[in-house]
Amino acid sequence: MRDNQEEMFPVVDEDGNITGAATRGECHGGSKLLHPVVHLHVFNSRGELYLQRRPAWKDIQPGKWDTAVGGHVDLGECVADALKREVSEELGIVDFQPELLTQYVFESERERELVFVHKTIYDGEITPSAELDGGRFWTIDEIRENLGKGIFTPNFENEIKRVKLFN
Repeated sequence: MRDNQEEMFPVVDEDGNITGAATRGECHGGSKLLHPVVHLHVFNSRGELYLQRRPAWKDIQPGKWDTAVGGHVDLGECVADALKREVSEELGIVDFQPELLTQYVFESERERELVFVHKTIYDGEITPSAELDGGRFWTIDEIRENLGKGIFTPNFENEIKRVKLFN
């Protein structure tokens, strides 16, 4: 399995206004074309944070633990619809109440993303899809103990500091 390099993404400015379109391959190939993504941090009522494990076939950060849901906004799709689609596809969750926390520009050596960060509290069943290599709830202490050890994606580590998900 691998990502569809021809999948079309909107290209946006830093306010989220669409300025064009490009393929996944173009957006992830060093062009630095800014494209929108959605993230959802899923907490349970005990305050634990669900993380997904990225599968080995992913083109970016394979095998690392990452935000519960992360996905691209498709061309012609709004952020809210992309979030619902990604949460359903990745975790099988259809009934949740997202709260928008912030948006920011993330830049790596390969890409630039306009990240729309949400959180929710969810105690129902989670069914990770074949797109993921599983997932589980982590205590905040477990996450703190493993920061900086190469277990989590750099994006996740940067985001939890930026958004201050926990103190």
